[in-house]
Amino acid sequence: MQKSKTLKKIVVTGPESVGKTTLCMELQKRLNAVIIPEYARTYIESIGRHYTYDDVEQIARRQVAEFKKAVADNKDKDFLIMDTFLIVTKVWFMHVYERCPKWLLSEIDNEKIDLYILLRPDIEWEEDPVRENPHIREYLYEWYKKEIEQIGANYVEIGGEGSIRTKRALRAINKLKGEKTQISD
Repeated sequence: MQKSKTLKKIVVTGPESVGKTTLCMELQKRLNAVIIPEYARTYIESIGRHYTYDDVEQIARRQVAEFKKAVADNKDKDFLIMDTFLIVTKVWFMHVYERCPKWLLSEIDNEKIDLYILLRPDIEWEEDPVRENPHIREYLYEWYKKEIEQIGANYVEIGGEGSIRTKRALRAINKLKGEKTQISD
């Protein structure tokens, strides 16, 4: 009888312009993984106006739905990797609107994420039409870290540029898998 796989859930998170999407793509190349792309970017680019509280809530609901569908549909994968997830959305609500939907807080508490990869804002900011916080990346980084610690989640902080980030992320994932593989910088 074949042992069933346990899908490990990983969130790549951090402030804007820290390489989250790039890291997700690099991890997908190296792992038996499915990636859930950042939905907020797609949504914001499509509305043609400044977002509202209701827009952010719609983004959060879509994140949850895509997460649950991916968990159900990818039993053959080893990893589910999310390019940002609900903690970023919670902070977004609190930073912009100073309030957050109660259901979102419940979702954060109920979703068991195996590993958060928190990317440091130690790479150069890249201008982008949907990015809006170039001067508070360190502040947001610390806020995300506090939120992750508050729920008692397993996380790793990763800095450095390019392939160094990928190697460090793979090392943390190997540790999560219980493997002794060493990946040198």
